[in-house]
Amino acid sequence: MKLKKLIYMIPLAAIVVATGCRKSQFNINQNTNSPTDSTVTYDVVLPAALHATGANVVAIPWGTTQNWMGYWARSGTYAPNVAEETYEITTTFNTTIWNACYDNNYDYQIVQTKAAKAGAGFYEGIARIMKAHNFQVLVDVHGNVPYSEALKGAANPTPKYDNGLDIYKDLLRQIDAGIALIKAANTATNGPNKDIAKNDIMFGGNKTLWAKFGNTLKLRLLIHAYAVTAIDKAAEIAIINAEGSGYLGIGENAQVQPGYTTDKPNPFYNTYIATTTGAQTAANVFFRANKWGIDYYKYNADPRLNRVYVAGSGGMVGVAYGLPPTTANNASVIAGIGPGIGKTSTSPQCIISSSESFFLQAEARLRGFITTGPDVQTLMTNGINESFAYLGAGSAASYISGNAGYADVDVTAAGNTPGTPGVQPLGGIFTVLSQKWFALNGISTLEIWTDYRRVPYKEVRSASTVTDHFVYGAGVGYDAGPTISVAPQNTSSKIPVRFLYPQSEYNYNAANVASQGTIDRYSRIFWDLN
Repeated sequence: MKLKKLIYMIPLAAIVVATGCRKSQFNINQNTNSPTDSTVTYDVVLPAALHATGANVVAIPWGTTQNWMGYWARSGTYAPNVAEETYEITTTFNTTIWNACYDNNYDYQIVQTKAAKAGAGFYEGIARIMKAHNFQVLVDVHGNVPYSEALKGAANPTPKYDNGLDIYKDLLRQIDAGIALIKAANTATNGPNKDIAKNDIMFGGNKTLWAKFGNTLKLRLLIHAYAVTAIDKAAEIAIINAEGSGYLGIGENAQVQPGYTTDKPNPFYNTYIATTTGAQTAANVFFRANKWGIDYYKYNADPRLNRVYVAGSGGMVGVAYGLPPTTANNASVIAGIGPGIGKTSTSPQCIISSSESFFLQAEARLRGFITTGPDVQTLMTNGINESFAYLGAGSAASYISGNAGYADVDVTAAGNTPGTPGVQPLGGIFTVLSQKWFALNGISTLEIWTDYRRVPYKEVRSASTVTDHFVYGAGVGYDAGPTISVAPQNTSSKIPVRFLYPQSEYNYNAANVASQGTIDRYSRIFWDLN
């Protein structure tokens, strides 16, 4: 593992805004290879680390999966991205996620270590939970990764790789420990947890919301590994129930807000919408609406269409993914990323939405992991309502009633698409995953890519010829998707199920990465048992 490390991943001024610190407190000549730098304190690092999670782990690096999952596509203004659009990815393709997660976790390791020494349990607890969040991302993207020997800096520059299943199991315990530390923390103004309300830029020092976030993150892990018998779902849900706080609920989006302003803007907005001067960003020109996705929202008369996309000069139309550049698909002509996703330069950055929380709960209820509390239909309705609220799409009532009986909206549907009675899947899991697709456009596309990989379509439609991944749309008579790239040079019929290990690992941690054997884009993550 390459040791290049920069502790501060946001402009200095943004940290000063978030914490009220003086610039003189920062030593720019620190040893960037050391995760226990003596020149910084845990309370200063935490807000910077939380912002970096929002910016570099959640907001920015998911353009590829947005395209693969049918949300966005390259506009005709740009030449093809051949590696992505033919799925011929390499060890140099999209290493941003790997680098961002480890970089960010070095910062959380500083917070955890220094807070533990100072008895600052609130800070330590947050660090443990957020490290778990980032390691979950790493496992879901790359599979087995350095974990137990990672984050030691120069003390171990070549950490071994741990099994993804083992990492997941330990993440559950790390989250438990984090929740317990937070709940037990003394927040007296003169104690080691002082200023937590200011430095916790996600929940402002709210213990209950942190417990709910941790439990929701645990539920995400359990749902990803729903088919993995080595994780005891009943026992894990029992631990969550015993803790007692529940999951993120109505209006409880987990979001970071360090004080974004027009000149220090929300990272998603600043990357995918507009620059600080108001000009269109390069990414906004490159990424436009995917034809398959935009037409699926239209197919259901979904009011969220005008929130997840904004019409171009040609109207509310998209472009087929991988189509060669043409004037007809110029960026200004086709629809772009909408205001419900991009929001404003001063909006908070979402980490996990309340909508996703309800869809996770609904799937857990359907699978029998959760056995008490609201029923599946209530949880699904809450998830849809929360999605509409987050995107600013108004009331979901007409959408829900207008799609009664259709399995991508109605969880109780028996599949009554006109002209094909008796051959469509039931609602249930098909509905949950479909509604997550509609809800998480631009918000949590890794979760959608994970759903696509982990749930075989045969689970909802046994007669399907597609058995190794989930299929959206087809269960209600819409074209099966997301569609494979139409790039003329594309010879693959399958979307990759992982990213490869970065070339830097083969250069600097060769023996340990080699121990993983031959890895290609179709080598499955441990929870992908199709």
